[in-house]
Amino acid sequence: MAENRRRRLQELLAADLAARPSSAVEATCERCVRELGVSGAGATVLSSTPSGRTPNRGLVYATNEVSAGLEDLQLVVGEGPCLDAFASGGPVLVSDLAAQTERWPAFTPAACALGAAAVFSFPLQFGVARLGSLDLYRDVPGPLTRSELTDALILSDLATQGVVTDLDGHRTADLSWLVDPHIQVHQATGMVKAQLDCTTEVALLRLRGYAFTHDIPLTEVARRVVARELRFTEGEVGQ
Repeated sequence: MAENRRRRLQELLAADLAARPSSAVEATCERCVRELGVSGAGATVLSSTPSGRTPNRGLVYATNEVSAGLEDLQLVVGEGPCLDAFASGGPVLVSDLAAQTERWPAFTPAACALGAAAVFSFPLQFGVARLGSLDLYRDVPGPLTRSELTDALILSDLATQGVVTDLDGHRTADLSWLVDPHIQVHQATGMVKAQLDCTTEVALLRLRGYAFTHDIPLTEVARRVVARELRFTEGEVGQ
């Protein structure tokens, strides 16, 4: 039965791509919304930092602003289902996000405010290599049904194949191929690292802290740093 479901989803994706040429990852995210009864979907590529702490990431695709916001939020606060799925190598299924304040004290209230009531994250894995995650959300609480979960696992595998195709010729830690505003985060992190003469992780923490304190997206903080509108010095931030 699973093989039949996989064949059906592959045929649907092929039809989607024929009707509107796009990347396989984009088509897979859009198909998740149609097939799984979710409100939005996003795919993210992640690469572990040398210390194995919060990974670097680049957003590949998001079906709507809420999905993009959830990905950005996890980058800011350094916690959430995407990171847990990447770390564990298994799906993270949360049917009632509001009940997860202890698990993700920073992510949960902000994610609920964005409009997420349930979240489901699936690692994008190729063999033993973890490449990122496929992240789904619903605007009402509720679990995936058994058939929806089966299809989600198949679609995450198909999304992985799309990411592998896009990564061809690039190391998984090289996110320069992504046409994504999160790339500026990596550029800004390098600039702050040079400004403070600190580690990459400390530089990213300073960027996150500024974004959180001023309630603005991390990508906007990064844009200001790269544009040299914002400069970090020891103990303070200058405009």
